[in-house]
Amino acid sequence: QRPTSSQTFFFLLLLSVLSGISIYLIITWKKQTDQKKAMRRVALSLAIISVIGNLVSAFSSSASAASLTSPRTSLSQEVPSITTMRGENQRVAFGTITTPNQSHATKRVTSIARAGAASPVEDPSDEKDIGTLTKYGNLVASFWAAGGFVAILLNSIRRLVPPALEPFKAGAEGATASPLTQFQLAAYVLTCIWFAYVEGYKGFQRKFSPMVVSRSFTLKFGESPIHHFLFGPFYAMGLFHATKKRLIVSWSVTIGVALIVIAVKKLAYPWRNIVDAGVVVGLSWGSLSILLGYVMSLITGNVSADAELPEKK
Repeated sequence: QRPTSSQTFFFLLLLSVLSGISIYLIITWKKQTDQKKAMRRVALSLAIISVIGNLVSAFSSSASAASLTSPRTSLSQEVPSITTMRGENQRVAFGTITTPNQSHATKRVTSIARAGAASPVEDPSDEKDIGTLTKYGNLVASFWAAGGFVAILLNSIRRLVPPALEPFKAGAEGATASPLTQFQLAAYVLTCIWFAYVEGYKGFQRKFSPMVVSRSFTLKFGESPIHHFLFGPFYAMGLFHATKKRLIVSWSVTIGVALIVIAVKKLAYPWRNIVDAGVVVGLSWGSLSILLGYVMSLITGNVSADAELPEKK
């Protein structure tokens, strides 16, 4: 299926959104008080955007150039070799046209005329260029869906790492926290192991991560609605356009995690830090399982998990 001009526009709009998000992340990843460093980050972001724009324009120009150079035939240009069939059968004319402007071997276009009308055979190079553009569009969409969700997890990990490591900085110069006791240290280790198994292995690796990867590959350039592309990470999470069971599970988990985060913030030191450490281990395991699953699916071309899409009516 050929992407229309509006779909190509939305694809470029998606790349613009990704570029804007990259600018925001680069600038806010680490707060900089020095204006010169901030300006360098902005300059780097603009350079990245220009590279993306050049790549997109290259793909677009290759497709349009192929369509412009495809041969066009008319009745006045044809040099037919007519075979007349006597009787009541219709006349069929087969003609050959030579295009001298091409540097490679002479290209022939066979046109079949029925009842005085001619229709040229479509140049297969057009379909090849469209297929290449669609392939890269699907790749960008799937990477935005899976990679965007991983970016959300990494942002949470970035926020939780400092409080999780705070107990080990106790006793240093300027530190206000007290060192962990043996009981608290044992609780710290056991919490990390528990989160690694329950959240990382059972929750992410065995169930959630394969579903995220599978849903990311269901985004098809020229077929999927535009809001599926724009909200790709949330689409991959199963927060919309999913089965009823998946919608209930995804929204329940999202709301439940938000409530747990609020409750954990009210815990006293060091128990809040201990829980934060466990969450860091679980989210790190989950992020790694999604990335590895995505790469393996991309290499092998096999997506074994159920995408849990709603049934088509």
